[in-house]
Amino acid sequence: MKNIFFLLLISTVQPVLSQTKLEKAITNLENNYEQEKVYLLTDKSQYAAGDQIWFKSFVFDGYNRSDLSTTLFVELYDSDKKLIDWKTILLTNGEGSGDFKLKENLPEQVYFVRAYTPYMNNFSEDFQIVKTIPVYNPNATETLEISKNSDWSAKAFPEGGNFIDGMPTKFAVRLSTSNSFPENWSGKVIDAQNPKISIATFKSFDKNVGAFKITPVLGKKYQVIIQDNMGKNQTIDLPPVADSGINLEVYSSKEGVKYTLKGVNLKQQFQNYKIVGTINNHLAYKANISKLTNEVSSLIPTKISNGNNGILQLAIFDDQDNLVAKRLCFIKPNNLRIEKATMIDQSLKQTPRSFNSIDLSPETHFKNYTVLVSEDDGTNSPEEENLLSGLWLTGDFTSKIDAPAQYFSKNANSEALDALMISETWKRFDWNSVLNGSVPTIKNNAQKFLSYKVKPVKDNGLMKDTNVNLMLKLGQNEPTISQFRTDQNGYIYLNSLSFDEPLNVSLFINSEKNKEVNNDNLFVTVEPLVNPTEFKGNLPATKYKLVKAAENKKLPQSISRAINTQKNIKKTHEQIEQIEEVKLVGKKADPKEELDKQLSTGMFSSLNTTIFDFVNEDQHAAGSSNILDWLQGRAAGLTFQRDNSGVNAPYIRGQQAKLYLDEVQTDPSMISSLPISSIAMVKIIKGSGLIGDAVAIYTMRGNMKSKNNEKKQTENKNSSLVKGYDKPSEFPIEMLDNDDPSKKIDNDTRETLYWNPNLFDSDYVPPRIKFFNNDTAKQYKVLIISFDEDDNLLYDQQVLK
Repeated sequence: MKNIFFLLLISTVQPVLSQTKLEKAITNLENNYEQEKVYLLTDKSQYAAGDQIWFKSFVFDGYNRSDLSTTLFVELYDSDKKLIDWKTILLTNGEGSGDFKLKENLPEQVYFVRAYTPYMNNFSEDFQIVKTIPVYNPNATETLEISKNSDWSAKAFPEGGNFIDGMPTKFAVRLSTSNSFPENWSGKVIDAQNPKISIATFKSFDKNVGAFKITPVLGKKYQVIIQDNMGKNQTIDLPPVADSGINLEVYSSKEGVKYTLKGVNLKQQFQNYKIVGTINNHLAYKANISKLTNEVSSLIPTKISNGNNGILQLAIFDDQDNLVAKRLCFIKPNNLRIEKATMIDQSLKQTPRSFNSIDLSPETHFKNYTVLVSEDDGTNSPEEENLLSGLWLTGDFTSKIDAPAQYFSKNANSEALDALMISETWKRFDWNSVLNGSVPTIKNNAQKFLSYKVKPVKDNGLMKDTNVNLMLKLGQNEPTISQFRTDQNGYIYLNSLSFDEPLNVSLFINSEKNKEVNNDNLFVTVEPLVNPTEFKGNLPATKYKLVKAAENKKLPQSISRAINTQKNIKKTHEQIEQIEEVKLVGKKADPKEELDKQLSTGMFSSLNTTIFDFVNEDQHAAGSSNILDWLQGRAAGLTFQRDNSGVNAPYIRGQQAKLYLDEVQTDPSMISSLPISSIAMVKIIKGSGLIGDAVAIYTMRGNMKSKNNEKKQTENKNSSLVKGYDKPSEFPIEMLDNDDPSKKIDNDTRETLYWNPNLFDSDYVPPRIKFFNNDTAKQYKVLIISFDEDDNLLYDQQVLK
């Protein structure tokens, strides 16, 4: 939705023509309050330790995908706010994807995923998404359960913010809690001097809000008594009744937003009052009341938002530009502008492990899709949150809202959404601060991609105003050499880089006329300029609590299935590893075996090992910053995950492996500081022998020398390895072969059957969703999301059979 400047003219309302304090504030708002928000879609709502979390991120500027940022940081925290893992995600048209591999030994507790762009750090951290992720572990001594404690409190909010003598006023009552909300609740309004008589009664619309309407009398004190389904009650005071002010009533329909202003005991009635409507911190509507009148009513047409949905903030200012009333409302709550996917063909079967496909039409203006297919369990349980609630509601509010997706569901209650709007406040800017000229401090300008500061050093001194050559080698690609000149401080800046493979930066100085080139004693460091920031806020409260696990711990069915799926994946991987390792059996003995005998003892002997010989073989490791980085992708079953210090820690078949240096157990940080030139042998031991899964590293002894030639050793001193974006893993499309007993999986229990965060069409070939069934699914829950070039939204979730 594009923001529109709109002037409304009615009989009593005329355009504002002169520059005022308010006009200056609006200019300030337009120029300085651009803000982003993030929605994070995950393939499941809860996980087992050892699972893979697949996620897709959508970054919005208002209600459009953001073109401000191209980098998103996604961080995983435990319940103690300890950083477990983090990813740097490339954003294209505001979208990006990635994954987290959970460790199998993770304690059972609630984990949290924080997502933000560097630009978002200019504004309140409260607007950064922190998503709750329950993780279960069958071996944990404590287990998660939903807290039944409903320690809630309530507040009442008058529509427009004013409660005036003789004016019928709508109130929204809002519950808040750090635990679970009560299932339902009700209330009654009383006169504090005559509490036995109810002035009004009401029932909650949902767990969040209820509403009532009363006409107050000056001098009376009103209270609301609220009681939940468990019998707990609370009494709250309504605001004092005022003898003058502005009563604001708002009603939103498919035609637009109708507002009515009524004044009580105003000095100049509504003359020179202003009505300002903003959408996403941008002006959408503005009018001035020029006549003497105590009542104004008008309809704001939906074209102020191009017919799109969203939140409109109405603010009323008096003749001195003081804010006197305000109200949030949702545009077209009963007419959501959402398009559905056009499916031109589908082949869905209920038989176990059958191949299924859904073809989308290539002849639409939607070209790029996010697709999630899961087994539907038939319970028809509603979603708690989704993209719609993140885009239109929770992405802009910091208060806790129970099950926000309900407000945009098929049977949504628009009265409940309106009551929620009355109870909320737009906190992305404050009108009084903006009127006073307050401007946010922008410390992090939106940057395109990643940037780095290169520091070349020769003979321990900075090379200021000097021509140098940088050789850049990306992954396995051919290196490129470019000439740079350092600035007056001795630095080189590499800006707007987008890459997801290790980038090796090597330094060489340029030859001077009639002088021999000398690249000795060169050193280079590369410092990233786009970095994650410390999480200073508090983790959100959740409905879960940890209790001591029973002897026969009962897991949720979805978690039991996830654990079985992990076992199936391990079995498949072991079969692949055995095939790869058999290829090594027929090789004749070589000096590597003699080196192994020389360096390792019997405790570190095993039939299932992979050895890397740095004495007799050139391992081409000079360009790696440490041996753990070099080992990535070089041994079947060996993977790496960053620990809290950012160092890669080894994992074998999903479990953290022990690390040994000369057969003494150590940690990744110690190994990462070890020069590769001092390493004689690396031994990968897989699940056998006396020490289990392990990576053993042995250093040079006696007259041993590295096979790496001197030239490469010299180059390594003036090289630095740089990390860019994290490349998303590829979601496996399972194909289980029932005809091969050695590959047969007894029970396929996958919940996520298909995940594709980037499904394209090409050359008018239908985009095809293809997946294999598990052993039990009879119907499939299919979610399809897309945006066209104008950011029109396609959101389609259905259950297919």
